[in-house]
Amino acid sequence: MAFNLKGKNLLTLKDFTKYEIEYLLSLAQDLKQKKKMGIQGNLMEGKNIALIFEKPSTRTRCAFTVACIDEGGHAEYLGKQDIQLGHKESIEDTARVLGRLFDGIQFRGFKQEHVEKLAAFSGVPVWNGLTDDYHPTQILADLLTIQEKFGQLQGKKFVYIGDGRNNMANSLMIGCSKVGMDFVLIAPKDLWTDPDLLETCNNYAKQSGSTILMSDAVEVVENADVIYTDVWCSMGEEDKAKDRIQLLKPYQVNASLMAMTKKTSTVLMHCLPAVKGNEVTEDVFETHADTIFDQAENRMHTIKAVMVATLG
Repeated sequence: MAFNLKGKNLLTLKDFTKYEIEYLLSLAQDLKQKKKMGIQGNLMEGKNIALIFEKPSTRTRCAFTVACIDEGGHAEYLGKQDIQLGHKESIEDTARVLGRLFDGIQFRGFKQEHVEKLAAFSGVPVWNGLTDDYHPTQILADLLTIQEKFGQLQGKKFVYIGDGRNNMANSLMIGCSKVGMDFVLIAPKDLWTDPDLLETCNNYAKQSGSTILMSDAVEVVENADVIYTDVWCSMGEEDKAKDRIQLLKPYQVNASLMAMTKKTSTVLMHCLPAVKGNEVTEDVFETHADTIFDQAENRMHTIKAVMVATLG
């Protein structure tokens, strides 16, 4: 089943149905297969894409750039020194200028309201490459990776362990509850998810037939299909590093924690970059490196699907 997503923004996966997400994953799989076969695409021929980066990136920048070039488009990198976004010029005015020059806009920065203003005023599809609140392109890559590993998403037990209030925990809870995966958050109670988001995701879970659990006990990793962790301090939170490390030490993903799943098929996932020795030990990271770098590669395939689908 195909969906007409032309002109749609990707600001958060809250705005996408289960079936739209599944369509994007299917399209990404098709585009990935085409690339593996060496087939040059032309689905973005003549399209110019603005890549706005307030925060630096390896995977997001490279994934958008390569995905664009693969399908015949042109990607223009705009760092914080290149444009006056929100400084000498309002975000609204910058959006109106870029919308007349470009066919689509990627934004990676701090405030969710900034990417929302770009979408409201540009008149072209806008894609959230990361904000302090959400990271939807990463979640699509994660879902594709899980689907490749297990053959399906519905009914799988997904455990996120670490800072439950960051953009990754937020977005993974949304994504899992949308597609029917049982989501478990393991974190100190001080770092549990915002109650309003939890209520929203519980409603998604009821529709998809999944469950959500929050716990401060690591023992609930039992029977997990996926264990997912992320850095303990996000960009811009470096001043909190010492306290955060102390608080989250008991939640490190190590061999003992992996053994608690009582399953040999459990995979570890990480959105990178990883601080080995903090959120994950190096030995466990390396054991699951193939899966982790599949995630990294799948950023490009899912981003390509998003651009192709929303540019029409």
